[in-house]
Amino acid sequence: MALGCEVRQGRFDDVMLLVGDQLPVGSIYRLLAEHGGALFGDEYFADLFKASTRGRPTVPARVVATVMLLQAYEGLSDREACDRLAFDLRWKAAAGLTVGAAAFHPTVLVGMRNRLRASDRPRRLFDDVNTIARAAGLLRGRRRVLDSTPLFDAVATQDTVIQLRAVIRKVLSAADRADPVLAGTVRTALQRDDDYATLGKPPCDWDDPAAREALVDALVRDALAVLAVLDGHELGGPLAEAAELLGLVAGQDVEAGEDGVFRIARRVARDRLISTVDVAARHGHKSRARTFDGYKSHLSVDPDEELITNVAVTAANTADREVIDELLAEPATGAPADTESVTGEPYADTAEDDGCGSQNGSGSKGFEVYGDSAYAGGATLDEQTRRGHDMRAKVPPVR
Repeated sequence: MALGCEVRQGRFDDVMLLVGDQLPVGSIYRLLAEHGGALFGDEYFADLFKASTRGRPTVPARVVATVMLLQAYEGLSDREACDRLAFDLRWKAAAGLTVGAAAFHPTVLVGMRNRLRASDRPRRLFDDVNTIARAAGLLRGRRRVLDSTPLFDAVATQDTVIQLRAVIRKVLSAADRADPVLAGTVRTALQRDDDYATLGKPPCDWDDPAAREALVDALVRDALAVLAVLDGHELGGPLAEAAELLGLVAGQDVEAGEDGVFRIARRVARDRLISTVDVAARHGHKSRARTFDGYKSHLSVDPDEELITNVAVTAANTADREVIDELLAEPATGAPADTESVTGEPYADTAEDDGCGSQNGSGSKGFEVYGDSAYAGGATLDEQTRRGHDMRAKVPPVR
């Protein structure tokens, strides 16, 4: 696939030529309009398309990168971002476009995010913006504010019955593709009158506790029978993943009674799977009263510059304190190719002591860290103090 290139030939209808002087000095639109070409050259996303040999030229890297940054800055959906590119002159100026330039389709952003995730540098936009900020003399302070926020999952949570049946169906489907003979053996071991060919819950008198109990027991026994058949076989690919998932689902919500019948356990597994569609999503608590399903985004912010310095994404049930080291990690040194053309001086990744830092064991300065009580467990405070950080977190109340 050919790389789309930015048109550098000046035109009378260039937005920057017509209204560039009206963009506020210091705004992100003015910054991208004046330096976007240096930040995001035509080869910026070249590694994402090495495996593509056919198709139309890509959207120029500067245009896509600008839209992705402004989309995050304004908190827009893909369609809203493309509408802004089509009708907002500030966006056109930032992307280096003409007044009449057409926007691309919103699915381009979906494909770009997928390619970035699979690349060697999935966080390049974030990392390069931070590198430019450091080269411009920002992010030199030693104060950091930590916090987290929920990322809600669009996948519906599933109860035990739906999960068991869905994963058995997934194993059968994967076995059909990988080894039809083995798939036939697996089907022979099933006891329920169910071909597991359809989605959803099986027929049952849901108002009858005995009927519900019998269904759960039958599903668990089918799951165990499938695992028994697969035991000892060398599995790979989707079949191995489906079998591992079946083993997890078959044991997380059920337990055998003294009579040998499998029933829903009167407990919640610590790391319970909530959906067989998105197996990484989890049930989380922002507080005792506020719960959510999905993931958690963790941020480290420089309060003086109001810039995000680090970010991490975890399952919703991950404690905030578990990612402190990742959030406070110093960035790798190095600059994008045209740092000097943006900042006006060569790149120098230096940090000044503002009086807040302390020396840690490696000789580098620690941070003055602010956070809520989620970061203030005794062991956490001791460990971060040992690492050279000055923790300013509220100690949780004794219950």
